[in-house]
Amino acid sequence: MYLFGFLLVLGPLITIHELGHYMVGRWFGVKAEAFSIGFGKEIVGWTDRYGTRWKIAILPLGGYVQFYGDMNPSSVGSGGASDSPHAFQSKSLLKRSLIVFAGPATNLFVTIAIFFVFFAVNGQPKIIFPEDSTTVSRFAPESSARDAGMEIGDRILAVDGKTVNDFQELIDKVALYPNKEIRVTVGRAEIERQLLVTIGSVTEKDRFGNEMTVGRLGIFRPETGDVTVSYQRESIFGALAHSVQHTWETFKMMMLGLKQIIIGDRSFQELGGPLKIAKYSGEQLSLGVLAFVNFVALISLNLAFINLLPIPGLDGGHLLFYAAEAVRRRPLGENFTGVAYRLGLGSVLMLFLVVTLNDLLSLPIFRS
Repeated sequence: MYLFGFLLVLGPLITIHELGHYMVGRWFGVKAEAFSIGFGKEIVGWTDRYGTRWKIAILPLGGYVQFYGDMNPSSVGSGGASDSPHAFQSKSLLKRSLIVFAGPATNLFVTIAIFFVFFAVNGQPKIIFPEDSTTVSRFAPESSARDAGMEIGDRILAVDGKTVNDFQELIDKVALYPNKEIRVTVGRAEIERQLLVTIGSVTEKDRFGNEMTVGRLGIFRPETGDVTVSYQRESIFGALAHSVQHTWETFKMMMLGLKQIIIGDRSFQELGGPLKIAKYSGEQLSLGVLAFVNFVALISLNLAFINLLPIPGLDGGHLLFYAAEAVRRRPLGENFTGVAYRLGLGSVLMLFLVVTLNDLLSLPIFRS
């Protein structure tokens, strides 16, 4: 399941990403010399009538389109070939930027499209809690809310000045922010009180044993009243708007998670590489089509996010250099860009090795 799920996730998403580069490049008249899914030695391939070598390589951890005039798959120019009208380096700054951005943009489009289909077919999901769901009925054994002075019977009205209407909204304002200090407004005996609460940090496991750090106040809502889930039907335009909004909110969560790992609020072990993607792919595939397709959307968004990081060698690094070129009105020097690309690719390789080691150590055989 791990291997099958991994190939079903990364194979199509990498192909779609590279097709974005390829199609926009061809649209602007750039010749593609190679289109590769994977790195390293070619397993199978063919050459089309335009001279492009389409191939599948032995290491399925990425892909590339090598345009005419590129010294290597990172689109570093080779110099002399830039005089040809079919060379990537001969194109205007705007066209080169659009070709580079097309890959991540295609992954963003896939994510939005998947969410759009969910919302258009099933509707917008909404969890409906009883009216008193933000009233504290009891505390957990370890409760940061109780330690901050909250009492049983208090009703949580707002967090950091933003109104909380039900328990789900409270979860959304707390779960992603372990160790963060927040100002909670509670109603007690018809009097509003302000409490400073440091959100607790709790390590939880899902059904597959995967650990994650979540924020908890250590409170329970009243157990009376049922919690229901309804799906609100929307128009095509409403579903499209919500799919874009949901993609943006998910993107912000990814940036927040990376920031929390950097500052130490989350464990570095939550950062996953190809082995963890394979593990999660197989697990989500075992849960059914809907869970797996939703996971594909998240990984597609991750690919867009990672490729847009301003690291030389990635799409975001190219765009950063093009921005500098636009400001300077001339390209950066070849010596500078050559050193920058080597350092960028070296850092990406180092990160790959570190997260792969992290993935290995997180496997049950090593944890036991």
